[in-house]
Amino acid sequence: MNTIWIVMPILIVLMFLLGTELNKEAFINVARNPKALLIGMIGQIILLPAIAFILAWVMNMPPLYFMGFVLIACCPGGSSSNVFSMLAKGDVALSVTLTAISSIITLFTIPIIMELTSHFVSHNAGEVIELPVGKLLIQNIALLFIPLIAGWILRYYAPEKAAKTSKILNKMAFPALMTLALLFFLQYTEEIMKNFHLTGMACSLLIISSMFFSSLLSRIGKLTKAIRRTIIIEVGMQNAAQAIAIATSPFIFNCGEMAIPAIIYALLMNIILLLYIFKVKYSN
Repeated sequence: MNTIWIVMPILIVLMFLLGTELNKEAFINVARNPKALLIGMIGQIILLPAIAFILAWVMNMPPLYFMGFVLIACCPGGSSSNVFSMLAKGDVALSVTLTAISSIITLFTIPIIMELTSHFVSHNAGEVIELPVGKLLIQNIALLFIPLIAGWILRYYAPEKAAKTSKILNKMAFPALMTLALLFFLQYTEEIMKNFHLTGMACSLLIISSMFFSSLLSRIGKLTKAIRRTIIIEVGMQNAAQAIAIATSPFIFNCGEMAIPAIIYALLMNIILLLYIFKVKYSN
């Protein structure tokens, strides 16, 4: 069974949920502090993929894992980061705005970064991995941009209905993602366990590195503690559903093995960032 038929509706629901959380006040508040938005975008769009590429190269990852590892680093955000920002007493308005803007920007950055990565992997590993850029762009528009705009339209024209819908979907989002992770794990148990030492270490290093460097950038930018926490979470949390949708899509890579780094990353990021939130709450 191709997990794409499970992950696509989950991803659509998550992006629609994000759209229902967008409001004019969030963008106005963030516009007053564009430096925070810029630092967050640098961390999400540039820093994380660069660290992932270097780690995959240094650790000599197999071609499909190399591609999958960089892919998950190219898919920032997701509705979970907004919840984590709230738990960490961060700037939730900034979190929502960063997630929304990065979701739109990555419509264009993912094809570029993955095209460069596929050329590098094909040249160095002797295994040709082609990326149908046009199909990737169309799929991302259909699964990310359209649901996001639809959710925003509902919020704009029917705020009460949007609030009720958001409340229901928020309860469904995390269990749905965990169900997806479980189904994927059951389907690829042997492959995951055989390579967990490599991907688990790489994902852990990527998450910790992203948290360290995003914190460093935030401190250099002299941002408040609440904003620093939000940027750390936003840069560290990735949209695993989006990465799995790209990896397993029959229109793009059609490769379950390429999605394995995304599943492992999703599991580890929740553990590591929950530990971070615990530290934040009990160190104050």
